[in-house]
Amino acid sequence: QVQLVESGGGSVQAGGSLTLSCAASGRTYNTMGWARQAPGKEREFVAAITWSGGRTSYVDSVKGRFTISRDNAKNTVYLQMNSLKPEDTAIYYCAVGRATNIGDYWGQGTQVTVSS
Repeated sequence: QVQLVESGGGSVQAGGSLTLSCAASGRTYNTMGWARQAPGKEREFVAAITWSGGRTSYVDSVKGRFTISRDNAKNTVYLQMNSLKPEDTAIYYCAVGRATNIGDYWGQGTQVTVSS
């Protein structure tokens, strides 16, 4: 049974920072990453990183502000979020994939709220 345990969400003022963590149980996944869903909107991809860490990808709206990284020894992926904006408010979901995309398995989500 795959388990993804997220932590690090919370409330912060605009311009602040948060770091999300997600620990995966069981096997190692080639791709780990994050998606988010704001109220009334569809879930959107945020960032992903490959096993080697050599390839990362981001949605345009977070480029230059968010950084994704992973610790393979801990089977954990991180999302460092800086210069947060109210429009970053959403439930953030950790996800992993056996190939080049995330989405084979999902975490339960963690709330991030950014106030203006």
